[in-house]
Amino acid sequence: MSQDILNFQNARFVTSAPDIRHLSADEGMEVAFAGRSNAGKSSALNVLTRQKSLARTSKTPGRTQQINVFALDEKRRLIDLPGYGFAKVPLEMKLKWQQALSEYLQARKCLRGLVVLMDIRHPLKDLDQELIHWAVASDLPVLVVLTKADKLKSGVRKATLMKVQEAIPGFGGDVSVITFSSLNKSGLADMEHVLFQWFEATAPERS
Repeated sequence: MSQDILNFQNARFVTSAPDIRHLSADEGMEVAFAGRSNAGKSSALNVLTRQKSLARTSKTPGRTQQINVFALDEKRRLIDLPGYGFAKVPLEMKLKWQQALSEYLQARKCLRGLVVLMDIRHPLKDLDQELIHWAVASDLPVLVVLTKADKLKSGVRKATLMKVQEAIPGFGGDVSVITFSSLNKSGLADMEHVLFQWFEATAPERS
């Protein structure tokens, strides 16, 4: 199959939806980003797309309360899913977020892969592991992104990466892991490489 050129800088906000019934038609290709509310998900999306404020960032975890859709072109989209786990919000609102997250992951047929972001200082929490197990059971590839890698010294960072890599085979399926920093952009090329494969695309030539 021939591959199309894909430029993440072309990402544009399309809509925020409270649930999958308010999303566009279930066609084309989508890659979803999920993670605990303090994992740095929005910052990672902004770095990936070279746009400072495409995805909302906030010092208050839990800012992403709906399913946010960003179009890359006519057939490919990035999905920013509601954060889970940490946010200090009313239980009713938290349950609504969790339902939207669950429905999207279980019912969206155009989903091509799931990026699970975790703070490298607190990897593989229970909810993170549940999400990976679900994706594997649904035959979805998973990229585990250990964010905020700049917060750890090199030796500790490498040791943490190795520990997570050793745990990955226990999930079965197609699961890989990288370290990432929104601050110094380390790991960005690795993330792009995986996403290009999932989107059946190639990178544009850089001038």
